[in-house]
Amino acid sequence: MSATTALYVRDVSKSYGQLNAVDGVTLQASAGEIVGLLGPNGAGKSTLIKCIAGLLRVSTGSIEVEGFNVRTPQARLRTGYIPEVPALYDLLTPWEHLQFIALAYELTDWQQRAEQLLEQFGLSDKRDSFSGELSKGMRQKVLIACALLHQPTLYLFDEPTVGLDPQAQRELTRQLLQLRNDGAAVLVSTHILSQIEPIADRAVIMTHGQTIASGTLDELRKGFDLPADTPLEDVFLQVTE
Repeated sequence: MSATTALYVRDVSKSYGQLNAVDGVTLQASAGEIVGLLGPNGAGKSTLIKCIAGLLRVSTGSIEVEGFNVRTPQARLRTGYIPEVPALYDLLTPWEHLQFIALAYELTDWQQRAEQLLEQFGLSDKRDSFSGELSKGMRQKVLIACALLHQPTLYLFDEPTVGLDPQAQRELTRQLLQLRNDGAAVLVSTHILSQIEPIADRAVIMTHGQTIASGTLDELRKGFDLPADTPLEDVFLQVTE
């Protein structure tokens, strides 16, 4: 494992009875890169992301974040997770959610960064509103702000643009690129290929719980004898078929 490897998933499987939701997946994400985790619905992307976030125990295999087992406090301190479903505490405000994260991670002098995050995602005027009153898109923005607050080195985004308006999608893209430039590893699970193609350094394609291809877009094109200008969507369709 390289010294710059932030995430190492080694031969991981997750089973529910006879169903193998994730089946022998191996992948890596290095510091300073964005990796797109691609696949159709039911491919196992969200299950894998939850295993990496430490929310699910793997059936077999191992996951390390900067050399620490994924279920240790050291790994969780280094990980930021943004789930697909924006579940918040309805009776807490966005500011109180950020305060909760600050307390959980024992952050100091976090208030200025929290204010900046609210401003970036257009939430300043909703700072003290109950989260239960917010739209789905705004709730998603709160989750993203919370994940960014403690400045982890590995970010896990599970379908992050679902429910976001175009302006928020643009801000999220800008933020993903900034995280990469700051040296973080970013794993983005998505089936909206047009949004990940311009920013992903590498792609990992899953189907039926397994990885069937990985590499840069150029490497994927060459691996399947496709023209050099083939868009990611066409590469994806070729690979999954």
